[in-house]
Amino acid sequence: MHRIVYIAIAMLLFSCENEPEEVAPEFNWTKEDSRNLGKHIAIQEELDIKLFLEMHKDWEMTKTGTGLQYYIYEQGEGAVPTAGDIAEIEYAITLLDGTECYKTEPDEYEELVVDRSEVESGVQEALKIMKVGDKAKLIIPSHIGHGLVGDLDKIPGLTILVVDITLLGIKK
Repeated sequence: MHRIVYIAIAMLLFSCENEPEEVAPEFNWTKEDSRNLGKHIAIQEELDIKLFLEMHKDWEMTKTGTGLQYYIYEQGEGAVPTAGDIAEIEYAITLLDGTECYKTEPDEYEELVVDRSEVESGVQEALKIMKVGDKAKLIIPSHIGHGLVGDLDKIPGLTILVVDITLLGIKK
């Protein structure tokens, strides 16, 4: 009988023991954290672009306030598109390592509405600088490309793009 009492007391003691409560760590992401991350990404991308351009010294790049870099390597003589125009373009989009993501087919072109399509804002900005007939190389940092998530297909997030683009024509 004593055995049963001892077993009952032991069970009572062990069953009453409180297990430590798991507490999830508190995660407080602030606007300042976002700014700092953005600055860090921008600095890293700037270094990557500088290294890339060291291998392409013949590209006479011009940098805009947004970070877009462009080099018009063949001058056209046509008009410059404005917001709402339909731009007819040929293009090839690659990553800095040369991986091709997208390209128009030979003898074909894409149409996009300037400032009103879902094309990267870096391409939109470049089109408003180009004249019909211009051929240009663009370097588009991720913040004016496909951003944090990429295009969910061939372009990864936080990726710098190299675009070779030709402005073939404009439709009003």
